Amino acid sequence: MNLNKMNLLFICSRNQWRSPTAEYIWKRSSEYNVRSAGTSPKAKKTVNSRDIIWADVIFVMETKHKNRIVAEFTRMLHHKPVNVLDIPDEYQYMDPELVSELEEKVMHFLSP
Repeated sequence: MNLNKMNLLFICSRNQWRSPTAEYIWKRSSEYNVRSAGTSPKAKKTVNSRDIIWADVIFVMETKHKNRIVAEFTRMLHHKPVNVLDIPDEYQYMDPELVSELEEKVMHFLSP
């Protein structure tokens, strides 16, 4: 893992479609280290304190995800941007519309 890269964390509910799609898209970039997780106890990978500490920037798909991680990890989130992408849970993994929406919304936050 390159320490000069920015660490991006993508969060949705079950870490099934939206956040893994985002992880796949940005893992191909040489500029970022990327992880994804879910807020649900039933998620494929549930977000934990190590993920929050590791992340430079956190992207959540919906406001409810931000509310959940703020409630659980309040102190760890100081000085960490948590960006709400407003992407509803209506896509499958790697759905072309989802990919397009993620690219557009995330680049808005990552562009200088």
